[in-house]
Amino acid sequence: MEDIGILKQALPYFKEYKGKTFVIKVGGELVQEYRVIDGIAQDVSLMHQTGIRTVLVHGGGPQANELSQRLGITPKIVGGRRVTDEEALEVTKMVFAGKINHEILTLIQKHGSSAVGLSGIDGSMIVARRRAPMEITDRATGETNNVDYGHVGDIREVNVGLLETLLSEGYVPVISSLADDGEGNILNINADTVASRLAVALGAYKFITMTNVNGVLKNRDDPESKISYISKKQAERLIEEGTLAGGMVPKVQTCLDAVKGGVKRVHILNGFEKDSLLKEVFTKKGVGTMILTDEDAEEYGARGY
Repeated sequence: MEDIGILKQALPYFKEYKGKTFVIKVGGELVQEYRVIDGIAQDVSLMHQTGIRTVLVHGGGPQANELSQRLGITPKIVGGRRVTDEEALEVTKMVFAGKINHEILTLIQKHGSSAVGLSGIDGSMIVARRRAPMEITDRATGETNNVDYGHVGDIREVNVGLLETLLSEGYVPVISSLADDGEGNILNINADTVASRLAVALGAYKFITMTNVNGVLKNRDDPESKISYISKKQAERLIEEGTLAGGMVPKVQTCLDAVKGGVKRVHILNGFEKDSLLKEVFTKKGVGTMILTDEDAEEYGARGY
């Protein structure tokens, strides 16, 4: 009977979300464990089969680090972002557009949905320019250094015509975060940024980031201090105060970019928790943190949903 109650709770959401577009970003740390990514693929397939137009963007940092080390290449991360020299670019192409993309495709199709593997290069989906060297300040030490990120790009154009075609034909696009500059050069783009920009360009109703933390935390040392929902202004204050640190800062910033770009609901949740995606989407309580515009957060707080 408990299962029936859960189904009844989910039914209104099936109706509300049918035909809407969700963009889901899956961190590379989740892809490392078969059980975890298989469960996420099953949840994505179920959402797709309820009529939600679903796009999945994946990272692959841990896998790129692992292959780099096996090849005798030392990975370099500055400010939560990967420095991509010539050797690192070759590793990134092999891991992102090859190994990980195909593994996720296979699992989604195992669970009954048709998926298509892409990178940002396909159909000129993501066109970027190589990032100029920039000054980066370490929040912990206050030290500032000039950093050249190498073959890392900043997005200058997003084209979603190919994605719209695939979505209208009933496919789940699975996208790796490579792009080109229109002049024959391949660039590595942060996967959170790719997912956020695609969510805005597609007019997505939800942008969901699945990572290895429970959401936005009041105390980063206490995983139980998760904030259930938060306004844009409150999230910005947490960054300014230093409550958020390390890789969580750019992750939340890309979520805020999606909110500013018109995405109605932006979520951060722990992908290692079983069925977390379905719980976040189809239950009132959810399991992660939802980020809203200041106006929507106030209305949400008053209504409770």
